[in-house]
Amino acid sequence: MSIALIVGLGNPGPRYVATRHNVGFWVVDNLAVQAKTQFRNENKFLGEVCQVEIPPPPPSQRRDTSQKNVPPKEKSLSPLPCRLLKAHTFMNNSGQAVRALANYYKIPVEQILVVHDDLDFPPGTVRLKKGGSDCKHNGLKSIIAHLGSNQFLRLRFGIGHPGRSAEVTNYVLGIPTREEQIVIEEAMNAALEAMPLIVAGELDKAMQLLHTRI
Repeated sequence: MSIALIVGLGNPGPRYVATRHNVGFWVVDNLAVQAKTQFRNENKFLGEVCQVEIPPPPPSQRRDTSQKNVPPKEKSLSPLPCRLLKAHTFMNNSGQAVRALANYYKIPVEQILVVHDDLDFPPGTVRLKKGGSDCKHNGLKSIIAHLGSNQFLRLRFGIGHPGRSAEVTNYVLGIPTREEQIVIEEAMNAALEAMPLIVAGELDKAMQLLHTRI
């Protein structure tokens, strides 16, 4: 099933722009730049929204790697329209904005991709996952509560862990080190490369591309 809505999780305002918790915003901002479009404020959706067209996967990504010497598919594919959302509700209430937009456009939960930071992986790691718990992430917790389902797709960017639970809040609201920033940006570039596969619903191929990165 193709993706119709990509939600980048983060906190609004200049105070949070460069913080680890805003990785989701960084990704959708890059998608908007690639599409040469800009976000606009939409009060009814409690955030900033834009629409992009995600190009089809290139032939090299569409190759059936389960068989040797199989040429890429020659079938011409059209770009897929997709909405991007950055909530203005702050992280802990992200679900309000997601529900407002999804309900308005009648987007099923299975066609939503949520991009977020993840304490369970080291910086530079990116993982694609469908469903599951909120993993103690307040943005995911809010979205699950407001949608009444956890069956959305997640694109998880590792930011590392401070080592102590008492330090988590300050850590996620802190700015990555230069070394962390470099590897996070490399992970983002890999995710942007895999995005055509993700949006087209080619999840196994996208996972293979992302999860086998060195």
